[in-house]
Amino acid sequence: MRNEINIGLLGFGVVGSGVAKILQDHQEDLHHKLGVPVKIKKVLVKNLHKNRETTLSLETFTDNLYEVLEDSSIDLIVEVMGGTFDAKEAIESSLRAGKGVVTANKDVMAEFGPGLLKLADENKCDLFYEASVGGGIPLIRTLEDGLASDRIRALTGIVNGTTNFILTKMKHDKMSYEDALAEATALGFAEADPSADVDGIDAARKMVILASLSFSTEVRLGDVFVRGMKEIQEGDLELAEQFGYTVKLAGSAKKNEDGIEVAVEPVFFPNSHPLASVNNEFNAVYIYGDAVGETMFYGPGAGSMPTATSVTGDIIAACRNLLLGVNGKRLHAPQYERKVKSDSNKFARYFHRIRVRDEVGVLTKLTSIYSKHGASLATVVQHSDKKAADADLIFITHQISRQQHLDIVNELNETPKVIGVLSHYRVEGEE
Repeated sequence: MRNEINIGLLGFGVVGSGVAKILQDHQEDLHHKLGVPVKIKKVLVKNLHKNRETTLSLETFTDNLYEVLEDSSIDLIVEVMGGTFDAKEAIESSLRAGKGVVTANKDVMAEFGPGLLKLADENKCDLFYEASVGGGIPLIRTLEDGLASDRIRALTGIVNGTTNFILTKMKHDKMSYEDALAEATALGFAEADPSADVDGIDAARKMVILASLSFSTEVRLGDVFVRGMKEIQEGDLELAEQFGYTVKLAGSAKKNEDGIEVAVEPVFFPNSHPLASVNNEFNAVYIYGDAVGETMFYGPGAGSMPTATSVTGDIIAACRNLLLGVNGKRLHAPQYERKVKSDSNKFARYFHRIRVRDEVGVLTKLTSIYSKHGASLATVVQHSDKKAADADLIFITHQISRQQHLDIVNELNETPKVIGVLSHYRVEGEE
């Protein structure tokens, strides 16, 4: 019978210090829930001489990874060091040493998750990663446990707080992209280099994790169609509002008999859709199940304490397994073979904003292109200035395949009298 559980904490930044604070401040509650105390035995840091606001003793800190991994008294490793390859190696070394791991690392789990989960199975260790997606929202545990009896057909959501904050400021406060990004950076919602967020890569990694769990199949980062928010052109947010939509950088995943499709892109959501009202740095994920129907999970998607709360929840789960002697007994192998849809089998409605020469016959020519590719139009609107030689044509299609959409956009861009397709978006929701 264990008298206590000792933690090896890899990293003491924003999340790591939050985890330490929760473990120390909630020690009485943890002892009540588990029956034994949970203690931080060692903390790995890069700089031993950095001043830190913590009640942990100086002897707790080390800059030597193997001092943590080779300590036989440490039962569980908590990886919150960030990065990819160093973190991956640390997780692998921990699992090979027979120590369970809790990680918040979405980059590692998105790119190397299947191999690491297999390694955990081989070494009869737990590998928990709730905080890799959604910050303080319990999405992973919901998919693994709460909805385990259901068959998930689709999910869509806002899984990046930085871009949602920027889009909220652009829509409601009429800020420019640059000013909204600057405010997000000043408030700590955006990194010094925000490219992973605004280019959609961060959201794509999270969607890989969510889709893999939802559909019990291997999903790779290369399977995700990605368009970042830099694709949003001036005037698009106002146009969306005129037509009753809100623009969100959203992740989506669907599965049917043709396979899976996963995407991250700016999307037009009807203002009546619950995700349209998710603002600022908050995240929300909408899940569609055969039995449960539609459910939505909402909350803070990032930040020290929300993320640390998810990490600590995983720590409690891992500690319970250790105390019960059932650690490493979760089955992680995918149930289904990987099968990815072609663009011809991905269907949606699309919004097209096309700048043309304002001349007779142009509208007829353009609508003939849609007819040629088997696409029908739900909305046709012309925006023009009597003093200008150009005009913007707004087309919203009925459901077409992504391949039809791409073919139409390519032909439009090659058509005389068309200056260019200024922007295009997938339109969420039923017709």
